[in-house]
Amino acid sequence: MSVLFISDLHLAPERPAVTRAFLSFLSDRAANAESLYILGDLFEAWIGDDDPSAMAAEVQDALRNLSDSGVNLFIQQGNRDFLLGKRFTKRCGAVMLGDEHIIEYAGHRALAMHGDSLCTDDIDYQRFRRKARNPIYKWCLSHLPLKRRQKLATDWRAKSMAANSNKASAIMDVNAQAVATVMDNHGVEVLIHGHTHRPNRHALASGERIVLGDWHDLGWVLCLDDSGYNLESFVISSQK
Repeated sequence: MSVLFISDLHLAPERPAVTRAFLSFLSDRAANAESLYILGDLFEAWIGDDDPSAMAAEVQDALRNLSDSGVNLFIQQGNRDFLLGKRFTKRCGAVMLGDEHIIEYAGHRALAMHGDSLCTDDIDYQRFRRKARNPIYKWCLSHLPLKRRQKLATDWRAKSMAANSNKASAIMDVNAQAVATVMDNHGVEVLIHGHTHRPNRHALASGERIVLGDWHDLGWVLCLDDSGYNLESFVISSQK
């Protein structure tokens, strides 16, 4: 058996190939795992648990089928889907994790995060993150009319793309001191995260940082079993 980690799928109706790849992954690879951890940004934008789209329903049904089959399902909120809530996890049969979660399996111990909180050099984003994670702000946002939330999600995506195009690449990556601090705080030698879309395994003085990739032309999954960690990729076909 194994534990699988994925993140940054950014599922959206405009990217049906990625949705098909994810549904196939759930029914094939994930169905044979002990647990699946989704470390944020499952969706490109999540406007609330009352999302009426066919894609949202299809994904939730597939996740429910996975959890009903006996696979433990865990989800973290990302910067794109911070409005994922209790209705979503209940429908999927999932457990919502906090921003920093310790995983212990097969003698291994690691800290799992989405990773956006580690990008401390991006001052503008961290300011937005503090606002977006405020419970009062989230409550007010989730109670706006559906059409208003849909418009906001579209605007946020456009602003994010424009802002990121003007930022230095290093600013949008994790800060080394932030990584060292959070690993030290939790007493771990392995950190697993996504968000930066820079899949790799980084050796650190204190252990290792494993970065999950975003799903675009390739899908990315980290497998943890008795032999240790293995970061894998596979081609996402555009063919139906």
